Amino acid sequence: MTRCRILPIVPKLQTKLKVKEVIRNMKIILLGAPGAGKGTVAKLLTEYDGSVQISTGDILRAAVKEGTELGREAKGYMDRGDLVPDALIMRMMETRLQQPDCANGFILDGFPRTIPQAEALKKLLEKLNIRLNFVVNLEVPRDVILDRLTTRRTCSNPDCQEIYNIKSNPPLPDGRCKKCGSPTIQRDDETEEAILNRLETYNEKTAPLIGFYEREGLLKTFSSVSSAETVEAVKKALKEC
Repeated sequence: MTRCRILPIVPKLQTKLKVKEVIRNMKIILLGAPGAGKGTVAKLLTEYDGSVQISTGDILRAAVKEGTELGREAKGYMDRGDLVPDALIMRMMETRLQQPDCANGFILDGFPRTIPQAEALKKLLEKLNIRLNFVVNLEVPRDVILDRLTTRRTCSNPDCQEIYNIKSNPPLPDGRCKKCGSPTIQRDDETEEAILNRLETYNEKTAPLIGFYEREGLLKTFSSVSSAETVEAVKKALKEC
């Protein structure tokens, strides 16, 4: 009678489970110039693993809409046309990161924007015992950014704000939003002159974060000409970290 050799499959199963666990608890920061595709990449990644996309704009709007204590405080600054102080933003971020949906992981979309915010975030994550997988730096040629943003259209409904591109993802033929039917518009900060000013501001204030996170040993740079290819590259990096 021929004896069959039983191969040890348990270690392989354990390896797969470990990889899945890492992916399903994604904790990353997305950096990149305006038009680098941070929002698109974040959305695709959250659909992949169940993590949540977090931006300071979303946090501020939600807090103001819900009328929380922090929201009322932030609204006072916003109504006066002042910038919301970093200290208040960090208090909101602390509250947001402790909400139940962050247990599956999170993606910080475009935050931090300055070195002081990065230093404050580092202290906050240490306080909450949260370890980042890494920081994603999205690199895109300037001509691609200009083309992306000048052809972008946004739903005018403040409760929707779906984003379109008249070349790659157009709204309805009459210019209305596919989701809610409201008119789509070109934002004032997405004209060529405004975009060039935004890029200059980014280079002055936000680009230094690349060096900050490189020194922290967290930076990974990806080409972001194709959002789909970028997402696949980030997935691969997550499996390896």
